[in-house]
Amino acid sequence: MNPRCFENEMSTDMQMPATPASMPGCVCPPIYECPQERICERYIVHEVPHVMPINTKIVNHHIYRHTFTPCYTMSECDTCENIYDPCQKNF
Repeated sequence: MNPRCFENEMSTDMQMPATPASMPGCVCPPIYECPQERICERYIVHEVPHVMPINTKIVNHHIYRHTFTPCYTMSECDTCENIYDPCQKNF
């Protein structure tokens, strides 16, 4: 049995090197290569709805501005005095 896969003989009809297709029944055992890893990244978007309650609070500020307007009044007082002169005689 011939352990070689390729023979370096010239083919007799064309005077060319023999090709693997024209070789008689020589099959080599497979050569196992190191495994390769391919990475396919996928991005999956998950939509998560959130309920966010918003309360509007209205604050009414009542501001009282006090103004003062003077209201002038007047009062009048009459006094009476009686003067008696002791030196004078009554007639």
